[in-house]
Amino acid sequence: MIGKVSARTSRGLDKVVLALSALLLGPALSGCILGTERPDLNLDIPAAYREGGHNAPDARLPAVDWWRGFRSSELTSLMDAAQIYNLDIAVAIAQIVQADAQVGEAGAPLLPSLTGTGNAEQSKSATNLSAGSGNFSAGGAFSQYSLGLTASYMIDFWGKNRATLHAAEETATAQRYNREVVTLTTIVTVANSYFQVLAAQDELLVARRNLAAAERILTLIKQQFTGGTASQLDVSQQEALVATERAAIPPLEITLRQNIAALAVLVGRAPANFSVKGGTMTQIAIPRVTPGMPSELLNQRPDIRQAEAQLASSNFSVESARAAFFPQIQLTAQTGVQSAALASLFGPGAWFYTLSAGLTQPLFDGFLLESQLKQAKGVQLQNLQAYRKAVLSAFSDVEKALVALSQTIRQERLQIEAVAASRKAFEVSETQLRAGTVNLITVLQTQQTLLTNENTLMQVRLTKLLAASSLFQALGGGWTPTGQLSALQPQDGATQPAQ
Repeated sequence: MIGKVSARTSRGLDKVVLALSALLLGPALSGCILGTERPDLNLDIPAAYREGGHNAPDARLPAVDWWRGFRSSELTSLMDAAQIYNLDIAVAIAQIVQADAQVGEAGAPLLPSLTGTGNAEQSKSATNLSAGSGNFSAGGAFSQYSLGLTASYMIDFWGKNRATLHAAEETATAQRYNREVVTLTTIVTVANSYFQVLAAQDELLVARRNLAAAERILTLIKQQFTGGTASQLDVSQQEALVATERAAIPPLEITLRQNIAALAVLVGRAPANFSVKGGTMTQIAIPRVTPGMPSELLNQRPDIRQAEAQLASSNFSVESARAAFFPQIQLTAQTGVQSAALASLFGPGAWFYTLSAGLTQPLFDGFLLESQLKQAKGVQLQNLQAYRKAVLSAFSDVEKALVALSQTIRQERLQIEAVAASRKAFEVSETQLRAGTVNLITVLQTQQTLLTNENTLMQVRLTKLLAASSLFQALGGGWTPTGQLSALQPQDGATQPAQ
């Protein structure tokens, strides 16, 4: 009898081992049929930029810390603070944590599930009274104790769960590139806001200098009016010009203070506890940079890499939705001990096991799976077009930034000459006005020309600085000395053209 029990126990153990082996080999069988369909990118990549100039395209690529090229210690400290304390960057980092957790959730079905159970139960039946006989029977008390272990695994033969995992991994990759996009946008915004502060300070100096000149002319006209050589009209015209110059100062103060407040938020500070020293735009250098080859931009722009990862994620989502049409195979094994007495719970007769394998095939679900596949293909097409647009927009951004920077540098040089000539004309007219050898209309005209040219020069300088920061943003920020693999050579389910 003992030999028979031992033989049965041995056969049972063999079955349990076979079931557990199937559960452990399940992951190796998973993903045997994983789709390879990829959309055709059909990208229009130029050989060179039209505004790239005749120099070698990689003669002076953007440095990783490109903002140091402006040679402003205060701007550099603001950039460093923004990368540490900016709250938009902190939000992007938190989104990466969420995306990584979703990768873990998506990968869980690829591993066997083990569940331990324990149960202790005691029950007592009610007292029974036999009808018409007057006999009573006492109810019995029952106890039941059990410990068990359940293992289950869904064989991912068609690659549904593995495709879902890859889609989540690409989404997590996209979130990392999103952090780079947010970081680049933040530091460029810091630079632009700082340049706005400098421009407002320069314009305030010009406005106050022009106001002083207008008041000086007004004093001279009043003296001539007292001497009878000027009319009340001349005095009123100059007073209007003085008032106009005074009225131009408050808007510049608004621009200055509002940009300082914006900088405070960018570096994670309260505006009331934040200040900027500033200075003048003439102290800011323009870093020399060449744009490189257009094809390299696909690997350098984080927004393009983000769009590429999103497209790869949607490719895997299509594969997952397509695999949902095929049967699902579920393996389950359960073993444990069960006894009515706690003392015999671990005895040889208390052991039990259950083995099962199930197959589920969708037959009709109201076209749910078909609709989900169509939706996944629609998202794939949307991300494909978004990727194409991101590439073309990147090329356009670089071209526009190159044009703006080269032309504003040229315009600044010409505008400086115009300011110098108009200042000389105003100084000569003011001298002649004092000597009484020129009429007031000529003085007013030269004064107005000087005011206009100086204001234009300030705007040109600001536009030049903004164009420089836009160029670095268009190039994707700083470039590492040795680039990584090109975006045209994707890995792990990225967007290669269909064969």
